[in-house]
Amino acid sequence: MRHIQVTVPIGKRETVLELLDEEGVDYVVTDETSSREYDTVVYFPLPTNAVEPILDSLQNVGVDQESYTVVMDAEAVVSTRFDELQEAYATESVEEEQISRQELLTQANELTPTFSVFFTMTLISAVVATVGLLLDSPAVVVGSMVIAPLIGPALSASIGTVVNDREVFFTGMRYQFAGVAGGIVAAAIFAWLFQTLFLVPPGAEITEIDEVAERIAPELLLLPVALGAGAAGILSLATGFSVAIVGVMIAAALVPPMAAAGIALAWGLPVAALGSTVLVLVNLLGVNLAGLLTLWYIGYRPENWFETSIAQRKLLKQIGIFVVVIAVLSLFLAGITYTSYQVSAFEETASQEAEDVLAEHDALTLLELSVEVHEDGAPFGSSLDATEQVDVVIIEVGGPPETYDSAVIEQLDERINQHTSDETTVQVRFVTTGSG
Repeated sequence: MRHIQVTVPIGKRETVLELLDEEGVDYVVTDETSSREYDTVVYFPLPTNAVEPILDSLQNVGVDQESYTVVMDAEAVVSTRFDELQEAYATESVEEEQISRQELLTQANELTPTFSVFFTMTLISAVVATVGLLLDSPAVVVGSMVIAPLIGPALSASIGTVVNDREVFFTGMRYQFAGVAGGIVAAAIFAWLFQTLFLVPPGAEITEIDEVAERIAPELLLLPVALGAGAAGILSLATGFSVAIVGVMIAAALVPPMAAAGIALAWGLPVAALGSTVLVLVNLLGVNLAGLLTLWYIGYRPENWFETSIAQRKLLKQIGIFVVVIAVLSLFLAGITYTSYQVSAFEETASQEAEDVLAEHDALTLLELSVEVHEDGAPFGSSLDATEQVDVVIIEVGGPPETYDSAVIEQLDERINQHTSDETTVQVRFVTTGSG
């Protein structure tokens, strides 16, 4: 519920009160004596989803945007007419909880701090995420998401497009891209410092750190995270619920990949940095695309028909741009996904071949088989054959003491290399697992 306070221009008092009577709205009227342009102040309660249509109707009868209008939360309203008004606006959909367009813009602005504060907090978030990734600590990474102020600009850009407010749109996009660029640079600088000051063990391979590896070789399945975050963010904002948790979800789609891109640059892995950067851009555009579609679907429009027509054309254009760019960038993620699938399939095939070879020797068993790809950290090369990305196949064989057999090694090497396009190194390690 909302409590509305509106100043009415001179000569519009009777028209406004007639409109409120027609709508079944209870109101209280007082005289306005502080301004020559207004002579009346009207106070009235409204259901949340009735605020926008009633305010639009008031503007149509002369209460323009220059009028002093305040929308406040109302804890309770005791009135038979208000109960009837609530029933009139009651629905079984999200529209019943939907806040007005005016409140939506206000909340988006409140969620967007000044640029200096936003940029500084984003840099701090990226640095904390960098530490969390290098420590392989999910808790620290989650902490970096909590302090990232990314939800405001992300949702503002979508809102600005739908209500045809270009200033809000461009401000949101400027914040987002500046934050992403600054976050990657900050992560790269601090990752390099951590290396230089030996805060990270010398020779450490970032591709062996799980929290880093999954973000420098991102897969297409991560895109739905961004789409879900954008849609959930808009729904939370539009229905007046807390957006804090959704803000963490949006940050989860952007902050860790930013930090991973910076770490890859610091380690001299430009291809891996490209993979993380592509993921950041795809997720950023995905959040904005989902926000646009959700806002339009639940019914937000500019205040008049002419602006609605313009906004619709801009919306379709914006959606088209987002979809095309996301589709192009997603080709890279699809390539990584396909390559990862091929590497996994090759590992399974190699394991089966190793088991078949060792099955011919009663005393030997396969303990473990692992596949290592190129050290640039990006399992996506120019070829569609992922086996070209494989550096070495490591096989651990268990058996009684003195079971080392060079013939077994040769046989394993031959059988596994039947499934590779290039000669692949096969390392076999014999481990004593029992007495002879």
